Amino acid sequence: MRKHFITVQDTMQQGYRYELTAPTGKQFADELQPELTPGEMLRLGVFDEKYMTDCKKEFPALWFRKAKRSPRHHDPTINYLGVDASRPLSEWRKNDWIHPDDPRAWFQWYCRYYLGRRLIREDARQIKRWKMICRHLAQIKKHCQKGNLNCHKRQRQALLHWAYDSRKI
Repeated sequence: MRKHFITVQDTMQQGYRYELTAPTGKQFADELQPELTPGEMLRLGVFDEKYMTDCKKEFPALWFRKAKRSPRHHDPTINYLGVDASRPLSEWRKNDWIHPDDPRAWFQWYCRYYLGRRLIREDARQIKRWKMICRHLAQIKKHCQKGNLNCHKRQRQALLHWAYDSRKI
């Protein structure tokens, strides 16, 4: 693969540069098996669609086509399940869930990982976090009829944040 670098210029990072070392959407760690691509997530409606509105130049334009967007404010009604399942950025910072390379947290890491960026230690940390979120899958399977999207809506929306397709549960 030919070396390819991306330089970021958005409101949270200026001049951050990273190399893509894997093909887009391929060569994931064996234990990371997301069910949704970043583009699919954006089209479904995640993060109240005020998240990463200034990052369109960094990522493929296709990801943002038909994405549910709220250019002015936080709007949970445009989320796939119409509920707010996010935590404020202040809580993410307080809990030390954010790595300096990805100031917008897990989804930004996933977008960059999907593109082909690899950071050995950070990838391992984020994949561990991704695997831990599956406890919500067990809750939904235990308490909800398959396909009942009104059951545990916040948990289902949260799973969409982590590239688990909660519509299939």
